[in-house]
Amino acid sequence: MTRFLFIIWSIAISGYAEDKKWNPVLVPEKKEGLINSDRKLEVFEHGIKKEWGYEAPQTDTFIVIHPEKPKKIAPLYVVLHSAGHDVFSAVECTKQVGNHDIYHSPSNFYALYVDCRANKGDWWWGGMHAKDANLKKKNSGTETRPVERRVIDTIKWVIKKYEIDSNRVYLSGNSMGGSGALGIGLRHGNVFAAIKANVPAGIDHADQRMAFSDHAAAKKLNLPDPPITLDYSGQNDGWSFGHDRFVKAMNDRKYPLYFYWGSFGHANNHERILQVNDLINSFDWLSIKKNEAYPVFTNASSNNDLPWPKNLSDKKSGQVNAFFRWKLMNDEKKSFNVSLYLNSADDIKTKFDIPKKSTADVSLRRLQQFEFNEGDFINWSFGESKGKIKIGSDKIITAPSLTITTSPQTLSVWINKN
Repeated sequence: MTRFLFIIWSIAISGYAEDKKWNPVLVPEKKEGLINSDRKLEVFEHGIKKEWGYEAPQTDTFIVIHPEKPKKIAPLYVVLHSAGHDVFSAVECTKQVGNHDIYHSPSNFYALYVDCRANKGDWWWGGMHAKDANLKKKNSGTETRPVERRVIDTIKWVIKKYEIDSNRVYLSGNSMGGSGALGIGLRHGNVFAAIKANVPAGIDHADQRMAFSDHAAAKKLNLPDPPITLDYSGQNDGWSFGHDRFVKAMNDRKYPLYFYWGSFGHANNHERILQVNDLINSFDWLSIKKNEAYPVFTNASSNNDLPWPKNLSDKKSGQVNAFFRWKLMNDEKKSFNVSLYLNSADDIKTKFDIPKKSTADVSLRRLQQFEFNEGDFINWSFGESKGKIKIGSDKIITAPSLTITTSPQTLSVWINKN
């Protein structure tokens, strides 16, 4: 009888494998012992959607952990596991502090853990592997792979089912999952408020999907403003190669990046990493909202020199943009104001020398109400500095060479009708 029921269940799973309705099925018998808290946990299995592009039917699993206390319109913390884990072992890591700390979700969030181990070759990084030239060639380019489409649709399903605050969805990942967080997250600013990658295993996934190395392909992309991005990597980690190209591309594209490094190898324990670079958790990325504008800081004088690609033996820790902060004041149809400042010693405790001032170009993204078009002239002011810029085809407002200090100063922009 048990075998008969199992066969019926298996047929049901495969039967909706390409069902347009795509209804994941609860598997309660697989949830036991995964966590050691009282938070509600649900395990789901599902088949495929035809539009994902898989060559054959397959079954995948994801796990949802509820907030400690029931909460309406709660935020969502999404986890992509490393190559050494699957969805179940990733969740089990949360039983112990220090075991892949980035897998641990805040207690007042929903958490979603997605899997890429059940089916061969279905890695987060689109099947790319920097050490496998054939795979890299096969899966390069800007077109997303089936696994990437599956991840996004799974997140959207969870948002709808649990009435998640869609403006507070955050993507995290470790190692291969960190690579996936960058590659999947950066091009989906319409889904994620912010992303955080712990020792990402390569930057090729992001490089390809964002066309960082292909300017002609980049011009054809029409992507939303990216999520605010945090990345911490060890220069003595072989998987960290290419970060010089990644940091340059993010800077040149005027994309938001907070980057931290040090000789902590391929570590996943925050206590260990903090001994080397105590800034990795200093930015409150889980307070970012997708429906709020943000400033992007580029070409900052306070940035440390990167050890990539030629000084990997240098054990010095460093940062890019670590001390910049802001407070949104207003985002209206005819004007926009944001307060810019640097963290001071009163705000942050660190072994780093905290700059008292820094010069940076400041661009504005995710503007919600402020309206302008290509060719418009925009006035800006920042303390005693002021200027006028003409909006180009990229439709980005950039105020150049602002001197930002620990004392908040307001950057104001408005349209010049003359």
